[in-house]
Amino acid sequence: MKYESFQFETSFGVSAQLNPSEMPEIVFAGRSNVGKSSLLNRLLGRKNLARVSSVPGKTATINFFKGDGVRFVDLPGYGYAKISQSEKKRWAELMEYYFTSGRDIRLVVQLTDMRHPITLDDRNMLDFLEQRQIPYLVVMTKSDKLNKTETAKRMAQIGEELDGFHPLAVVAFSALKGTGVPELKEAIEKAI
Repeated sequence: MKYESFQFETSFGVSAQLNPSEMPEIVFAGRSNVGKSSLLNRLLGRKNLARVSSVPGKTATINFFKGDGVRFVDLPGYGYAKISQSEKKRWAELMEYYFTSGRDIRLVVQLTDMRHPITLDDRNMLDFLEQRQIPYLVVMTKSDKLNKTETAKRMAQIGEELDGFHPLAVVAFSALKGTGVPELKEAIEKAI
């Protein structure tokens, strides 16, 4: 796959705006500030294709990137407490509609922050994916923030945290160092 061929296509903030799905989609999901935009930029070999923000909860739309016969879909981050109830409700409705509207979702790349245990919001998302039988893998971002001993410890802990869940794989990832990029690309290409 030619990752460098991907371009930003469009964004949607409400379900009524979503176009029908006519090609396979790889979805990127996770909490606010987990590093979805940084992961996408590293994966696609760009610095600013997906906008990176230092303010959690900034991505309020579903962003579509198109290239090489597939779409990458950047979902709004969840779990940010400092947004209004009406905004949380809008995001929830948008996500529900996205996942139940018959789209050709091949894989969800579920991001978690490697430095911390998975959260209740993460577990709720994993439950949702399991119930819908949507294939997913767990990518633990910001692995460069931990040393080798801490990384090994977290990789052991995540196995316990994911007890009862069935990800296709668990990948340690660093946007800074490129750790995990080959494994992620392999999983995406298998899914397509």
